[in-house]
Amino acid sequence: MDPIRLDSFDVFVAIVRCGGFRAAALERGISSSALSQTMNNLEEALGIRLLNRTTRSVFPTEAGQRLLERLAPALGDIRLAIAEIDELRDSPSGTLKINAPAPAVDHFLCPLVFDFMDAYSKVKIEIISDAAVIDIVEQGFDAGVRFGKQLAQDMIALPLGPALRYAIVASPDYLARCGQPQTPHELGDHDCVRRRFPGGTLVTWRFNEGGEDIEVTPTGRLTVSSAHNELQAALAGRGIAHVFDDYAKPYVQSGRLVELLSDWSPILPHWFLYYPSRRLPSAAMRAFLDYMRSYNWQARSDAVPARVR
Repeated sequence: MDPIRLDSFDVFVAIVRCGGFRAAALERGISSSALSQTMNNLEEALGIRLLNRTTRSVFPTEAGQRLLERLAPALGDIRLAIAEIDELRDSPSGTLKINAPAPAVDHFLCPLVFDFMDAYSKVKIEIISDAAVIDIVEQGFDAGVRFGKQLAQDMIALPLGPALRYAIVASPDYLARCGQPQTPHELGDHDCVRRRFPGGTLVTWRFNEGGEDIEVTPTGRLTVSSAHNELQAALAGRGIAHVFDDYAKPYVQSGRLVELLSDWSPILPHWFLYYPSRRLPSAAMRAFLDYMRSYNWQARSDAVPARVR
């Protein structure tokens, strides 16, 4: 059997529905001869007559009627599927899946997503909090959030939120017992709360003062795997913590924590939202990226406080 074009079946259904070649040709905006040729090619490919033609009418043969009974629902499903795809392309809807580390989720992604969902009620968003470096395409994500140095070369990246800084903090009780370090070099004499990445490496603490870069591997009795637990330990007086400034700020302002070595804290790169360089993103993804580009971060800087209380 010769290959059959799917649109030939649509032509066949249109001719039967319209009751003839002339009406079907007018409906589709093509010539009657072109429609007739398509129908002849279909019948030749199938090896059976589908339509009986007279000078006054056209009606399906038994084979044509059987084919029509099968085709009409199938073509209806195809049209519905195309309409749904058109809606995803033209009207923001469907689901966006985003992978991001917890600090980026807490302080940047959540405020952005909450406001975006108010503006686009048909879009669903699934956020997976994960600090591991993954292949977002392989794992089925539309976008991810990481620091710039962790991005694959074939990704498009946009800054997510303002620049970052770490804060070194401890409770007043801890400082009363153990004293206050005046330089990063003195941290070796203190009980620091260490944090381990999912891959197993310990987080190093980096400082800068007067152009001097200093890297400290913290020492201490407690090691945790999340910034929230690190902050909990500091609030409980268990040691000195190294967390993003957004986590520490409310507790420093309330007096429950004291910031240390602030003159040594460097400004860090932004978080970046990254996504594959596809030519045809969905309407939901386009809308999300446009919304993110125009988002007022200053107005929402305190929208999502740290979860630790």
